[in-house]
Amino acid sequence: MYYDDHMPPHFHAYYNEQSALISLDNLELIEGNLSRKALGLIKEWAIIHHAELWNNWELSLEQKPLLPIQPLD
Repeated sequence: MYYDDHMPPHFHAYYNEQSALISLDNLELIEGNLSRKALGLIKEWAIIHHAELWNNWELSLEQKPLLPIQPLD
């Protein structure tokens, strides 16, 4: 996530050379290119950390430090 980022609420995902924007509302791909494998892993991680992602979105809007989120094991 980036401070002062645009709507809709989303996070940026990177996997090797691939990148995308993922919606916080429904965890769907908004923009970018990800393989099915990468998208599946990112969605799995986002489901586990959905509340933390929303919290960080709110923090970013308030220009407050974002909290670290654990990677997928």
